Amino acid sequence: MSLNKNYFVIIFSTLAHFFSLAQQSPEKDSVLTENLNEVVVTATRTMRQLSSLPLPVTLIPKKQLEQTGVTRLNEILSEQTGIVMTPDATIGGGEGVQIQGIASDYILVLIDGVPMVGRSSGNLDLSRFAVGNIAQIEIVKGPSSSLFGSEALGGVINIITEKPRSENLTGAVSHRAATFNNQNSNVSLSQRMGAFGYALFADRLSSDGVDLAPDQEGQTINPLTNYTLSGRFYFEASEKWDVFSSARYFGQSFAVSDGRSEETDLNLQLRANQHPSSRTEIQYELYYTNYTTNEQTTDPINDELLLDNAFDQKLFRPEVRINYSYRDQNTLSLGGGYNFESLDRSLFADLVTFDSQYLFAQYDFNPSDRLNIIAGARYDSHSEYNSQLSPKISARYALSPHLAVKGSVGSGFKAPDFRQLYLDFTNASGGGYSVFGKEVEADGIQRLQDNGELASLQVDPAMLGDALDAETSVGFNLGTTYRNGKVSAGVNFFRNDFRNLIDTRILAAKSNGQNVFGYINRERVFTQGMEVDLQVRLEDNLRLSGGYQLLYAYDKERRNDIENGQVFARDPQSQETVRLQTSDYFGLENRSRHTLNLKAFYEIPDWNAHCNLRLVYRSRFGLTDRNGNGLLDTYDDSFVNGYSLVNLSFGKTLWEDYQLQMGANNLLDFRGSNPLAAQDNEVFINPGIQLFVKLNFQF
Repeated sequence: MSLNKNYFVIIFSTLAHFFSLAQQSPEKDSVLTENLNEVVVTATRTMRQLSSLPLPVTLIPKKQLEQTGVTRLNEILSEQTGIVMTPDATIGGGEGVQIQGIASDYILVLIDGVPMVGRSSGNLDLSRFAVGNIAQIEIVKGPSSSLFGSEALGGVINIITEKPRSENLTGAVSHRAATFNNQNSNVSLSQRMGAFGYALFADRLSSDGVDLAPDQEGQTINPLTNYTLSGRFYFEASEKWDVFSSARYFGQSFAVSDGRSEETDLNLQLRANQHPSSRTEIQYELYYTNYTTNEQTTDPINDELLLDNAFDQKLFRPEVRINYSYRDQNTLSLGGGYNFESLDRSLFADLVTFDSQYLFAQYDFNPSDRLNIIAGARYDSHSEYNSQLSPKISARYALSPHLAVKGSVGSGFKAPDFRQLYLDFTNASGGGYSVFGKEVEADGIQRLQDNGELASLQVDPAMLGDALDAETSVGFNLGTTYRNGKVSAGVNFFRNDFRNLIDTRILAAKSNGQNVFGYINRERVFTQGMEVDLQVRLEDNLRLSGGYQLLYAYDKERRNDIENGQVFARDPQSQETVRLQTSDYFGLENRSRHTLNLKAFYEIPDWNAHCNLRLVYRSRFGLTDRNGNGLLDTYDDSFVNGYSLVNLSFGKTLWEDYQLQMGANNLLDFRGSNPLAAQDNEVFINPGIQLFVKLNFQF
């Protein structure tokens, strides 16, 4: 839906009018006195106490990261309510993060408030992000386009890194060894020296990889080595000015048979914070990121180059933000920026460039002591797509000091990206699966047929090349929260309505047992459900928590077709064609109806130790339509059975400065099987149990 620019001008002017209402001197912000583990910045781009927010937000503090013993972002996210790490429909095709049933294409990932780029099959590889220097992780669920643009259609994950706090030099050195010869070492240093502060971090990870299909050539996950280097620098020039700068470099190489695969990720950020008065803060920010990959595969017999896949994406973004508080916790935020982006990819015919401009406004105010309202909107003007307005409003009402009700509604927009239009990719090192953008899928399928690489076609040939439409959505969240002493609980009901959702589908099966993937609009899709969270401190040293998500995700048009008796399937037992009933429609691919997590953290002061046990359950889900009727039904044979992963960790402090930690991930050694594996070949969906031991020295 394209909206006239005048609409945004009116909203922007109306919000700006609140400046004239500044009649009272601001009081001291009570948020600043809160425990830092309870303060979040992502949801509103201002400091807010977690319990006071009208939005569904999950916060993962540093202590949880340390006690669980995880080393990468994807590992800790998989244990949170309503967040699922989803495998691609083919093993080796990557892994994405799903929030409230919304795919990873619509989840924006930030580090210290700036976006990460470089996606494969729409998935941003979260294993690129080490957790050793993370202070906390903030996850905002539901549409966040009003602040962060179209990529935040389904939510935002913001990684907040540590700041230097001590005038003495402090740091840590650690090494972790795990199954599959997984070796992870890191070192961190930080110090405050008057007005200057710095935080340095280095991380190295190596692994022998995993082979889940011994009968097939190559490994499912190739051996790898990667490095992360980062520096954060702070300077307080005066009472009214402070400067923050950061640099991060990630480099990774895979040991690929008959070739090489490398990737790099560079992020540079410079931000100046101005405080012209006690009421006003202005942030000036410059951000540059460059993500590259280079993958080559050669024929071992004649040394012929079979694949040369290069990817070079750059983003440069200047942005200005203004926060103005004219009374305690009533804040008007205004901002604008410019995106310059380019993508040079060997799988595209030409260099792709585009630019966009945006403005956003948000007013966070309290009409009464019990009511908090946040209203905002963002206007995006893109060189390739129609201009768009993304409004959002949220509210929280305190029924009592312990019980509150909160809700939000917001809209978003996302156009087809260049990958979905022009990608022409075959992953030789990952098993040989192929992915075609809509504009090239007809030619790609024809080429594979001419080469004799196809076993069967899964779609009507007349549908190949049909144009993709842009996507729009409206998201709703409504729930209650309860906090009283040692007990906190929350219930959130959500619904996200998409029009023209772009999703992946299987176009054809290849003769090597892999698949050919393409993109399709699902005319009207929705995800809806319920999330429940409960945390209880039974005693000072024992914390229990649990979370549950109920999810329904359907294509409305296909469900209507079933109700009208227009969809059929073959019963694999009777081999008869049957007309599907509504109960036969399972829903969208890769979505589980039920997910559950349970955690127990126990402190043992007498031993100077701690232990924890975490369980994650995911009910069964289907990977793709296998019987050709255009939906996932109970007669398909692509279902992965429900499973549980149990993780255990035990840590003890030795001689004050040393910490020894041992644990097991996937303690029950679950492996499962991939229903899309080639005939007579078993492919697991999980590598099994992983044991680890970690030694950390702090100074």
